[in-house]
Amino acid sequence: MLAIRGDNMSNESNLKVDKSTAEDEDLKLAEIEGEAELSLEIIEKRRKGLLRTGFTTGSSATAATKAALLALISSQIYNTIEIALPKGKIVKLKIAWTRYSPSTQSVTSAVIKDAGDDPDVTHGAEICSTVSLTTEKGRVEIDGGLGVGRVTRPGLGLEIGRAAINPVPKKMIEQMIFDSAKAILTHKGIKVIISVPDGIELAKKTDNPRLGIIGGISILGTTGIVFPYSTASFAASIRQSLDVAISLGTDVVVLTTGGRSEDYIKNLHKYLPDFAFVQMGDFSGYSIKQCSNRNIKKIIIAGFIGKLTKMAMGIKQTHVRGSHVSMDYMANLASLCTTSKNIINDIRKANTARHVSEIIIQNNVENFFDLLCERVYLEMYNHSNKLMEIEVVMFGFDGKVLGKYP
Repeated sequence: MLAIRGDNMSNESNLKVDKSTAEDEDLKLAEIEGEAELSLEIIEKRRKGLLRTGFTTGSSATAATKAALLALISSQIYNTIEIALPKGKIVKLKIAWTRYSPSTQSVTSAVIKDAGDDPDVTHGAEICSTVSLTTEKGRVEIDGGLGVGRVTRPGLGLEIGRAAINPVPKKMIEQMIFDSAKAILTHKGIKVIISVPDGIELAKKTDNPRLGIIGGISILGTTGIVFPYSTASFAASIRQSLDVAISLGTDVVVLTTGGRSEDYIKNLHKYLPDFAFVQMGDFSGYSIKQCSNRNIKKIIIAGFIGKLTKMAMGIKQTHVRGSHVSMDYMANLASLCTTSKNIINDIRKANTARHVSEIIIQNNVENFFDLLCERVYLEMYNHSNKLMEIEVVMFGFDGKVLGKYP
């Protein structure tokens, strides 16, 4: 029996490794492709390893909790605190302030979130932790207060109604408490409330409202470290959005290249719930793969001529530096729709994809936009391992549908 169990475990382990490897490859592709709109200076610093890393909201919350806990049990104020990251590395974070509240017999400490050189919306935010003792011996309770969102939809791996404190940060805080307050827990319980004073406003700049996390930001972080200009957080947002959509029962997901294309496609599909719309940004290939991995029945792709042309050309990330729209490609496509050499030459000399669309419209070239949508369909259908029903919609910049396939 032990040998059989070992074989089963080995096979299961291999499957996990294969899945993990595939996921890693997808993320590597997204990372390579993620130099979207970065300055050459930032790209060069990134490649040389000169960009400064920062700490996640999870690490910040853990450090603030430890400072408040130690102040509560030892009456000692700390200016810096050492915490252990998920993989065991010890790091030191600054404590902004610590305050005792006689009325609640609690201590609150704060860390100013430092995202390093990453343009994180939570950079500079106060991450606070209020710690108090309870009569429930050995119990550790961690919850969110002001500015920490509440989960209202399934699919996030978090209990509905609970604070949006993700599993890894929660485990970091719990482990730190067990390591720092063993003696206290033999006769008392410990309650922790994480709060972010500016969290409600900051959340408006995140995907939390779309994901059904209401009232503030999430306490996040799987490594405890913020890597500047990493695509990991954006990739995670795409995965979370898809998981929420699936858990709420939709079998149709709409992938858009941005907010404007989302607004336009929503007008065409008013029957679809808000959670069915997922902004894939420039990560079309990654998003299609994630949909395929989740066995989503149908996806609708919506965008404008520039990014859709890149997708038609087989570019799975539509803002890679150097992945320009090929005017030759567009001219060759146009030659299937018109015999006019003048029009084809004008397209070949066009400045931008938008310029091409103007040429097509001015000259009443029929079927060009539909054909371009068909090419997008073929690329994405093949990329999904031919497992999903796909529809492609192209908008003009006024919101009018220019092309569609099928």
